[in-house]
Amino acid sequence: MESQLMFLDCPAYLDKQNLVRCGLPAEVRCRFIVRSTSGPLECAMIRCPAGHSFNGPIEFLSLESAARAAHGHGATGPTSQRTPA
Repeated sequence: MESQLMFLDCPAYLDKQNLVRCGLPAEVRCRFIVRSTSGPLECAMIRCPAGHSFNGPIEFLSLESAARAAHGHGATGPTSQRTPA
């Protein structure tokens, strides 16, 4: 079985205002699938050289996906919003 190293940018915040991210390359230590009500989720355990560790769905551990979510966009596009009647 061939194994490959995988890295993600560390999503840890370094300041109290949540403006500055660590961004160091975080090694993916373990990948696994969890069941959810909306189907299986690919998850990972990551750790960066500064000692930040995270576990969770890969889409929430990557900075690009986290930035889209913060701006009201999910992994597939903008979130739907209800308009008042």
